[in-house]
Amino acid sequence: MGIADDAVEVRASGWRTLAALHGLIETALERELQAGHELSVVEYTVLDALSRQDGWHMRMAQLARAAALSSSATTRLVNRLEDRGLLRRILCEDDRRGIYTELTPAGSKTLGRARPTHDRVLESALQEAAEVPELAPLVAALTALPAAAR
Repeated sequence: MGIADDAVEVRASGWRTLAALHGLIETALERELQAGHELSVVEYTVLDALSRQDGWHMRMAQLARAAALSSSATTRLVNRLEDRGLLRRILCEDDRRGIYTELTPAGSKTLGRARPTHDRVLESALQEAAEVPELAPLVAALTALPAAAR
């Protein structure tokens, strides 16, 4: 095995570690958000992304990127959330072909109730992962990220 092969294996190992951490966190969040708030992780992500925007709206393409979904999956998700009254679609004033998604008061309220659960479960999952030797360095790096961004 050459140096290039070693580098590929290091990257692959890092990716597997990241995927394991992501899976651990997502499973815990999914269970608790569904049980306590009837929200999936991706639904929570969409509501959260919308809440962080000036004016509380985003174009559908921006929302797809924020939720890491395809445009068709985003449309289906927006349909479900709109049917539940958690967001609404509005036409873009500047470009009639553009559609924005906007958080409704009910969506904001649902997000407000779900956020403490999300934050508690995320913290707990990260603490659990920090006890796993293979995941501990990645958890430490994630914890250090906000400090480095300041």
